[in-house]
Amino acid sequence: MNFTYNTYAVILLACGFATIILSNYIFRKGGKAVQWFSLMMFSNSIWSIAYGLELASSTLSQIKFFINIEYLGIATLPLNWFLFCLQFCGKDCWYKKPRNITLILIVPIITVAMVWTNQYHHLYYKNISVDTSGPFPMANIETGLWYQLFTVYFYLLLACGCYLILAKFRTSDPIYRKQNYSIIIAAFIPWAANLCYLLGYRPLGHVDITPFAFIVTSFLILIGIFRFKLFDIIPLAREKVLELMRDGFFVLDQKNRVIDYNKSIKKYIHLKKGSKLIGASLVDIFPDQPAFFEKINAHIPGKMELNIMVNEQNLFLEADILFLNDNQINSDFSIIKLQDLTAFKQDTIRAREQANELERLNQLKDRIFSIIAHDLRGPLVNLSEVLKMIANDQITNDEFKTISPTLSKDIIYTTDLLENILHWSRSQLKGFGIKKEFFNLRNLIINEINYHLPAASLKKIQIIHDVFPGEMVFADVLMVQIVVRNILNNAIKFCNENCEIHITAAYQKNSTMLVCIKDNGVGIREDVLARLFKDESISTRGTLNEKGTGLGLIVCKDFMARNDGDIFVESKPGAGAKFCISLPTVNAYG
Repeated sequence: MNFTYNTYAVILLACGFATIILSNYIFRKGGKAVQWFSLMMFSNSIWSIAYGLELASSTLSQIKFFINIEYLGIATLPLNWFLFCLQFCGKDCWYKKPRNITLILIVPIITVAMVWTNQYHHLYYKNISVDTSGPFPMANIETGLWYQLFTVYFYLLLACGCYLILAKFRTSDPIYRKQNYSIIIAAFIPWAANLCYLLGYRPLGHVDITPFAFIVTSFLILIGIFRFKLFDIIPLAREKVLELMRDGFFVLDQKNRVIDYNKSIKKYIHLKKGSKLIGASLVDIFPDQPAFFEKINAHIPGKMELNIMVNEQNLFLEADILFLNDNQINSDFSIIKLQDLTAFKQDTIRAREQANELERLNQLKDRIFSIIAHDLRGPLVNLSEVLKMIANDQITNDEFKTISPTLSKDIIYTTDLLENILHWSRSQLKGFGIKKEFFNLRNLIINEINYHLPAASLKKIQIIHDVFPGEMVFADVLMVQIVVRNILNNAIKFCNENCEIHITAAYQKNSTMLVCIKDNGVGIREDVLARLFKDESISTRGTLNEKGTGLGLIVCKDFMARNDGDIFVESKPGAGAKFCISLPTVNAYG
């Protein structure tokens, strides 16, 4: 082959060989995005070297040979550029689909085949001749149909790649601006060069300046690689790391304004609709956190806890504050990591509450065993001794009649104590069910009054009820019966002779029935009143020295809570007591 070298040919050959060396170097050193870029450089180097040799050729056959070689680079260069842009912008999943990669590969393959077999169909070039009117011989080409189709394909891939880069530039943060500027400027140089050539503006005559433009593009991106660490800290790497993290991250400038963040941070802040996070002040994002801002303003790194409200939810966050200084740009940056400790805090609170509840139940259990050991054992021992004396004829009938009232009281007390202990212990069993149903409140109260009439008659106490027929409530009948029985029993116990007990029932606005049992007995002292319903076994003797179990009101409080009701008391010493319970009148879950 004969070559007549000129300035353009020498420049293309020198740049082409330099590009091959650089593309091989960065292919071995870089990651995926760098490797696609190096393949683009390699395609450009084939184009440049073959075009340089074409410009140095003088015969038509030699020119056609190097044009065939050129198209190995020309056909693959836009494809490699597009794949590089996809990888750089995090869209690499697109080309990994077999259908998509087939669609973009088929055009380069057909194009190379068309160029190499053009002499048989002339679909790519209608005619190729040698133009000797210039300073050196050059190919004069008359384009065909497939040339025009490939030109559309060429520009389409260039346009798609540039669009991806621009889209990435718009959504990227200021900290990556220099990197993106170098990519965008480099991307538009081949566009401008090739458009000028196709529109007839040719500063180098018939010489195609597009390969020169791609050489400039390659070197601009190389500057980005070594000057701005383009592929060492590309935004894509940042996104794939930070966006997958559950913890939230802020990057702040020296004025505590947000310049970068990850998506997880949005779970921990309340952002107004339409407002942007980039550029927002941290004071606006986390109001009412003075200690947090004092630590940031004082440049004190470390961790601290934040308690904030987000969408009416109370969150416990751990803020880890880190300060950076980049001497090259003379700016301070703050990095704040937010970790959600809400579940951990809630588990801690729940565990503490369970521990307190367990301690309370253990204390109550100890008191109950103390009552069983003392109060239950005493009456049974007395009854056992009396029965032994009767069996041994050590006591007369008259003496037995004298002590029988005392024995009767002890048996009644023991029965009440056992009943309350059994009811309470049954309610504490795991899996104990509550059978709620609608029932007639008036019938239940009348039955309880009849049950207590013998005890009330002994003290000449009158029990009056004012409950209308048909009053219905929704609760567990047995539990409500036990509550009313305990309250009535206490009222009789602390009433003097000729006292009155009034029972009333009235509807409330919140769909509940308020049942009140009021007596005009001795009342309750203030110190005792403050300790009622607090899991303390308070036992006080009645007006005729009746003993109490100390468990009745504990059982009442527990049973009312289980039935979505409540119990409370009003009393003054010497003025009687008024116990009230509230019961649902509708099924709240039906």
